Amino acid sequence: MEQKKIDRINELARKAKTSQLTEEEKAEQTALRNEYREAFRRSLSSQLDNTYIMTSDGKKTKVGKNK
Repeated sequence: MEQKKIDRINELARKAKTSQLTEEEKAEQTALRNEYREAFRRSLSSQLDNTYIMTSDGKKTKVGKNK
């Protein structure tokens, strides 16, 4: 994700602490956060695709994107 968009997320978060965001700003903030999460998940997908969690009873559960 571009640094410009990350900076905008931070700017909106700071603004939200001191005043109300407009509906357009709230929608922009939600869209940017979703985009950031998806980019983060994509960057970790190869790790998550090969990761398992082992429970105390020895059962292995594959970690990955919930479907």
